[in-house]
Formats: sequence, C-alpha cells, structure tokens
Amino acid sequence: MNNINIDEIIIENEQLKQENNELKDKLKSYTNTNRHKKYYEKNKDIVKEKGKKYLEELKEKNPNKLKEYRHNAYLKRKEKNKDDNEYIKEQKNN
Repeated sequence: MNNINIDEIIIENEQLKQENNELKDKLKSYTNTNRHKKYYEKNKDIVKEKGKKYLEELKEKNPNKLKEYRHNAYLKRKEKNKDDNEYIKEQKNN
C-alpha cells in the first residue's frame, strides 16, 4: 500500500515538472524577447516621452507615491553601492 502511494506521488511529481517546464516556455515568449529590445531601441524617444508624461501626471495626482518611488530607488542604489564597495575591498585584500 505504501508503494502505491509513493508511485503515485512520483508520477504526479513528473507530471507537475513537465507542466512547469511547458509554462516556463510559454512565459519566455512574453518576457524579455528580442522583439521587446528592438521595440525599445526603435521607439526610444516615444518611450521616454511616455515616461515623462507619466511622472508629470504622478506629480499632480499623487506626489506621495512619487516620493515613495524615489525613496525605494535611493535604497536600492545605496544597497548596490554597499555591495560594490564590499566587493572592491575583498578584491584588494586578495
């Protein structure tokens, strides 16, 4: 009886792995493809203009959200600089 449950679990696990791989393949077609890169290269000015327009609207409608975005960006920059500095120190010690 125990073997049947283990066999069923193994079969179910293999099916889930296969389904997971299929979904990953489908997801790849929607994220970070060359089409996206080409679009942004060709329409760089349009994308920048839309970004500016969005920020202007955000300033008027919800300035607190803009402050939150900028604060999060600051924290990420700070963390990245900290990691870079640690890496540089580590390289000097070696």
